[in-house]
Amino acid sequence: QVQLVESGGGLVQPGGSLELSCTVSGSFYSINYMGWYRQAPGKERELVARMHKSGSTRYEDAAKGRFTISSDHAKGLVTLQMNSLKPEDTAVYYCYSELTAIGSWSSDHYWGQGTQVTVSS
Repeated sequence: QVQLVESGGGLVQPGGSLELSCTVSGSFYSINYMGWYRQAPGKERELVARMHKSGSTRYEDAAKGRFTISSDHAKGLVTLQMNSLKPEDTAVYYCYSELTAIGSWSSDHYWGQGTQVTVSS
């Protein structure tokens, strides 16, 4: 049974930094994507950043220049370094992965349970 386990959320002042981490728990053949989405109250879940196994990355416009994603697909690890945080970054952040689990014939989408990030003075 594959699960994504997140850590690192919390309360931070505007201008501060946080690092989110996510680990794949369980056995898998390969990972295509790992990344982060977020959902603010009353809004839809949106992509923050993701990384393909090739190393290519995609960032939400608001995250560019402030957030950095890094990943070790072989180990099932992904981190999101968030700098210069703003109140509008407040949301529940979800780890995401598209991977092929041991015993599966194709890739599937997996989500973490979510971790709260609150940016407030």
